[in-house]
Amino acid sequence: MDASARRALVVIGVPIDSLGTPGGTEGAPAALRDAGVVAALGARDAGDLPVRIAGTDRDPGSGIVGYPSVVRTCEGVRDGVAPLLRSGRFPVVLGGCCSLVPGIAAALRQADPRPPGLAYVDGHMDLYDGRTSPTGEAADMPVAIVAGRGDGALGSLGESPPLVPPPGIALLAHRDGDEARGLGSVMPDAVGIGLDCDCAAVRRLVPARVGAETADRLADACGRFWLSIDVDVLSDAAFPATPVRQPDGLDLDELVALCRPLAQHPACAGVDLLCYDPDMDDERRTGAHAAVDLLRRVLAESARR
Repeated sequence: MDASARRALVVIGVPIDSLGTPGGTEGAPAALRDAGVVAALGARDAGDLPVRIAGTDRDPGSGIVGYPSVVRTCEGVRDGVAPLLRSGRFPVVLGGCCSLVPGIAAALRQADPRPPGLAYVDGHMDLYDGRTSPTGEAADMPVAIVAGRGDGALGSLGESPPLVPPPGIALLAHRDGDEARGLGSVMPDAVGIGLDCDCAAVRRLVPARVGAETADRLADACGRFWLSIDVDVLSDAAFPATPVRQPDGLDLDELVALCRPLAQHPACAGVDLLCYDPDMDDERRTGAHAAVDLLRRVLAESARR
C-alpha cells in the first residue's frame, strides 16, 4: 500500500530561486515532474504557483535581495497551500529554495490558527537576518523569519507573529554552526528554538530515533507540524546538484531514516523538498531521480510506525 491510500497527496510546485535571476532552483519542479515524482507518489498534480523571485538589488530596509518579489512569493505560497490544508490534503511542495518557508508557515496558520511546529532538515540553520546574511538572499533567513526575528512583513504575512513559536522549531542535521557564528548569526539557543541537533548529533543519536522522537515532541507541543527537507543536508557525494555545498553531510539512507518517521507521523501536515538545482545536474538527471526516490521512500506507507 502506498502513501496515497492513507493520505490525499497533492504535488504543488514553487519555481523560485533566491538569487533573483532566471534558472537554478526555479527549474526544480519541472525537472522533478519529468523524473516522475507525481506517479511515484501516487499524487494529484496541482501544477505550479504563479510566483517568482526577481531582482538582484539588496533592499536597503530589509536587507533582502528582490524583496518585493519575495513578499509576493510568500503571499502566493500562503494563498496556494492554505486551501489544500483546509480541504484535508497533504501537500508535497516542490521548491524552489528555502525562501518559501514563511509562506508555508503562514498557510498553516491560515488553515488552523493554532501555532504549528516545524521540523527543519537542512545543512544550514538559516537564522541570518538582513544584516548578518552574507548574500542578502531570503533563503539565508527563513527560520529567523518564521521565529519572529526577521523582516516584519514576511514574519507575519497577515497572521500574528511569530508564525512558528521558537519552542516548536526543530533544527535537524545542520553543519554550518561555526560559519554562522563567525558571520554574526543568532544561535538557536538565543532564539529559544525547541530542538537543535546538528549533523554529528543526528548520526550519534541514530537518525531514525531522532526523527521519531522529534515527531512526537512537535506533535505534543503543537498538535501538527510541517517537514521541510533541503537536499543540501546531504553530502556532496550523495547529492552534488545543489547550490550551497559543505563538507560531510548525511547520505541518502540516513536522510530517509531521519525524515520517514516525521513524514509518517499523523501530526505531519505536509512536506517540502528544496534546493535541487537542475542546472547543476548531469545529463541523466541523477539528482532529480534521487530526489524523487527520496520522497517516495519518506512517504511510503510501509514505513508507518
